Amino acid sequence: MEKVAFYPGCAAKGASKELYESTVAVAQELGIPLVELPQFSCCGAGVLEEVKEVLDIAVNARNLALAEREGFKTIVTVCSTCLLVLRKAKHILDNDDELREKVNKILAEAGLEYRGEVEVKHFHWYLLDELGEDGLRERVKKPLSGLKVYPYYGCHTVRPYEVLGYEPSENPRSLERIVKALGAEPVSGERRLECCGFHAFWPNPKGSMVLTGLNLKDAKSCGADCIVTPCPLCHMNLDANQDRALKAVGERFSIPVLHVPQLVGLALGIEPKRLGLHRNIVPVNC
Repeated sequence: MEKVAFYPGCAAKGASKELYESTVAVAQELGIPLVELPQFSCCGAGVLEEVKEVLDIAVNARNLALAEREGFKTIVTVCSTCLLVLRKAKHILDNDDELREKVNKILAEAGLEYRGEVEVKHFHWYLLDELGEDGLRERVKKPLSGLKVYPYYGCHTVRPYEVLGYEPSENPRSLERIVKALGAEPVSGERRLECCGFHAFWPNPKGSMVLTGLNLKDAKSCGADCIVTPCPLCHMNLDANQDRALKAVGERFSIPVLHVPQLVGLALGIEPKRLGLHRNIVPVNC
């Protein structure tokens, strides 16, 4: 496989270290040459945009330009918010010549130039594009037979379509495809595309927890044994805030929540500790 630039984002290097650990472990097992550039900076998580849009775009144009300068054609990230912010910056720059020229003048001060030659993909998109379902299935050592998995997409890997565009926003199937390739059974509920409320937590913690609680309740009602999500922020709400969220909707139960590479790693036969499963708040029995 061709080397790809690895953009882990902030959550995977901080509050969700298990996501970083499991991604690296799965990449090593599958022979995916991830290269993390130390010069990468935070994407701003959409917050910079509220202060000054051109600053937000310039910061992410820098990240894209750094990968281009090193000859990479693809940036892979494991954070849905980073995915959206980076792809949005690319989408805007590729469709606004005047802004692109303005941003490149800023980047020139650091010896950089954005040329629009790099693509940004989520890790699970990359797995499907490079290996496909059959290729992934062939590498499974411990099929997850009998396991019912609730694929929870959240917002930032599917909306808005004009920026993300990997699959239909109304009915994405990428997670279901991966779950099936691992030998498990996807159980898709009606709230798999609903927001978990993470970004609304600080102004409205109660509302945020109600949204998360409803999503957990939906997974449980589908008979799921666990939830899998491509977003570390959704994972924090669903896993770390699970008790609080369930109390907000008058429910009481427990359901494990896994990052995509954790689920993939289990099927590849990787030791649970290398996947950071001991860091998950809700215990994962495997």
